[in-house]
Amino acid sequence: MAARRITLATDPRVPVADGVPLPQRYWAILTIALGLTLAVLDGAIANVALPTIAHDVNATPSASIWVVNAYQLAVTISLLPLASLGEIYGYRRIYQGGLVVFTIASLCCALSSSLATLTAARIIQGFGAAGIMSVNGALVRFIYPRRWIGRGVGLNATIGSIASALGPTVASGILSVATWPYLFAVNIPLGLLAIPIAIWHLPATPMSGAKFDVGSAALSAFTFGLLITAIAGLGHGESLGDVGAELFVVVGMGLVLVARQMARTAPLLPIDLLRIPVFALSVATSVCGFVAQSMALVALPFLFENHLGFNAVETGLLMTPWPLTVAVIGPISGRLADRYPVGILSGSGLAVLSVGLLLLAFLPDPATPGEIIWRMTVCGLGFGFFNTPNNRAILTTAPPARTGGASGMQATARLLGQTLGAALVALVFGVFRSAGPNTTMLFAAVAAVGASAVSFSRRLGGGSRREKT
Repeated sequence: MAARRITLATDPRVPVADGVPLPQRYWAILTIALGLTLAVLDGAIANVALPTIAHDVNATPSASIWVVNAYQLAVTISLLPLASLGEIYGYRRIYQGGLVVFTIASLCCALSSSLATLTAARIIQGFGAAGIMSVNGALVRFIYPRRWIGRGVGLNATIGSIASALGPTVASGILSVATWPYLFAVNIPLGLLAIPIAIWHLPATPMSGAKFDVGSAALSAFTFGLLITAIAGLGHGESLGDVGAELFVVVGMGLVLVARQMARTAPLLPIDLLRIPVFALSVATSVCGFVAQSMALVALPFLFENHLGFNAVETGLLMTPWPLTVAVIGPISGRLADRYPVGILSGSGLAVLSVGLLLLAFLPDPATPGEIIWRMTVCGLGFGFFNTPNNRAILTTAPPARTGGASGMQATARLLGQTLGAALVALVFGVFRSAGPNTTMLFAAVAAVGASAVSFSRRLGGGSRREKT
């Protein structure tokens, strides 16, 4: 039977079909999975290769950090503009374009022979990754029937967790038999597989027909780019005066951006969605939850290696139970999120995460691998029950016509939380020095408790399960 597509509409009020039929849905899920794997895996493997890259291109270790920073900055500044373009021209087009740009940029990365050309290629690759991530959640909402959206979000969480867990292993395996350019070349066959599937099987979605707000896109890019730069500078020893000046400029540009968006019906910065209490609380929960996760995942290798005496390979294995548990729990919590209040599910998950973080903070010294593994599993269990239901809430509390804005805000909240968490780790390490890793875990537990409180407040507000159709 020929696969039917969702009918295109220039009026966002025109109803769309409730998901896509089989087998088109399976193919659409596959291309979403491939794109997500590319974006997550590439971010994970680049960190491992930095010392090798710095040596081969005759760059200092500090300069080589731009291989990672350039990618993250490009993603940060383009998420919301690309999500807005998705609402105007269709999420499918933005996703397809992201795949094409990412694949071409991966080839350019593999062919780079200097730090400058590699950094430039990574910037382009970051724009491609943003095209994938900015509308990923929006497409899930149109691929799955409404009653199964939680399953789709859970599957995405599973794929992302597996790719994140496998990243260091894949990088180490490739570097053991080949040079660093092959870390980027491995993306090319995956991209060439995903692109034709995306062209033929992703659903067409309603297009708003609005005019793209170039001025707001530029303001958004500068505001979020400078915010991420200031947060990172705070964590890497930049003077408080410089960071304060940067944040002052961020606040000024942010106020101008908000004022510009207030009168727009479909603003690039989703002010209209942030007026929805459940949406705003879900975004706040996401930021706080990812602060806790980022603080833990950055600090734990130092705890395992410098304090408990494990080597790098053992540390990598000990880090694995967390994302693998998330991969197992993601689909389960997604199914539950289709039936039960998100405030309770996410709040309970974050409470469990805080317990796991406290258990890690008070690990005995020496600690056996078994004592670490079950504590990491507790953290993964809690994070899995938080992340999928919360992402579902962000996507489904927005009207269908504003799913792009919701998807872009979901990705932005995650990135802000991760960046802030990493910067806070550097601050804690600088203040507490030898006790830094353990103290960081305590602060991460506090962040998880705060996120849990915000999540439970959605239930008290009576809107945990409200979904826009």
